[in-house]
Amino acid sequence: MGDLESRKLGSGETRSFDKGKLEVVQVGEATVSRATLQPGWKWSECVKPIAGTSTCEVEHRGYVVSGRLLVRMDNGTETEIGAGDAYSIDPGHDAWVVGEEAYVGIDFSPGMAKYATS
Repeated sequence: MGDLESRKLGSGETRSFDKGKLEVVQVGEATVSRATLQPGWKWSECVKPIAGTSTCEVEHRGYVVSGRLLVRMDNGTETEIGAGDAYSIDPGHDAWVVGEEAYVGIDFSPGMAKYATS
């Protein structure tokens, strides 16, 4: 017989950082997180001082609930993701909120367990 587990986002750990927060829960063996990033948020300004790396070294696999985010890879390629988009972002990137609406995204990547930690 299999296990069954359910957890509300926001019931686990919440990490706050400049212009944003990350809510992280473990569900079975999965790490699920919700990022809420305010207008003006930029990884290289708001999370880089915590992470201590030159660019974000976490992989991201998820879904955008609302808002828009521009992602620029270390090799210079970039894309904008927005509400309704599923995304896959490899390590080695910067990102920032586009426009005046907060960005909310759900991420299913194991690396989010360590995101915005030193």
